[in-house]
This record gives sequence, structure tokens and C-alpha cells, in this order.
Amino acid sequence: MHLLAIDPPHLASGLAVVQLTLHVLAATIWVGGQLVVAGLLPTVRGLGDSAPRQVAKAFGRLSWPAYWLLIATGVWNYLAVDHKVATNGWNAVFGIKMILVVAAGLGAYLHTRASTPRGRGIYAGVGTLASIAALVMGVALAG
Repeated sequence: MHLLAIDPPHLASGLAVVQLTLHVLAATIWVGGQLVVAGLLPTVRGLGDSAPRQVAKAFGRLSWPAYWLLIATGVWNYLAVDHKVATNGWNAVFGIKMILVVAAGLGAYLHTRASTPRGRGIYAGVGTLASIAALVMGVALAG
């Protein structure tokens, strides 16, 4: 059996392509951006004391709209599901994903409000790990 076998193979509708493209694009900004910023942080710190905060603010101008687009397109995804045939497993994974999405947003928000390096690190870790876990759950939900 092929790992990614689809029975029968088909193309998504035009509207589904738009919706999923927006959702994936927002995820690349929200999740991927966190990883990129974390990877650049040692270099950014070398640019001056205020550089990390400036980069974080600039990233926030991109990442928060992406987070809210993820929420909106996620609701759109959820409404497109035929809940009469959704399995208990699918519903459980969906519930876990929603908890992770809230944890990701809360962790990122608290990271921006933290006043100590330790607090910023803890909340960044929570936000990033929850974001990655939510991404994995989303892939599982896609079937």
C-alpha cells in the first residue's frame, strides 16, 4: 500500500484550492516565520540591543494577520466537513488541534508581553511547539 494513496485520485474544487492555499500560506508565515526568526536571532542580537525587539515587532506585523487568517480559514475548513461521517478519531484530533492553536496564540502573545529573557524564552517555546504540533494535527486532519 502506498503511504499517500488517495482512492480515487481527484482534484480539489477551485474554491477549495483558494481556501487551502490561504490556510497553508498563513501557516508558512506563522509557523515557518517563528522558526526563521529563532534561527536569525543570534545574528540579530549582534546588530544592537534594540535589534531583537525591532525584528520581533516587524515579524508581528506579518505573523498576527497570518494567525487570524489561519483561524478564519480553519473555520472555513471545519464548516466544509460532513460531520455525519467524521470519525471519533477525527473529532478528537480536531479538538486537540484547537487547544494547540489557542496555546500557540497565547504563547506568542505572552512572549510579546514578557519582561524577562527567561519569560520570553519560555513563552516563545510554548508558542512555537504548540504551533508545530497544531501543524502536524492539521496534516492528520487532511486525511
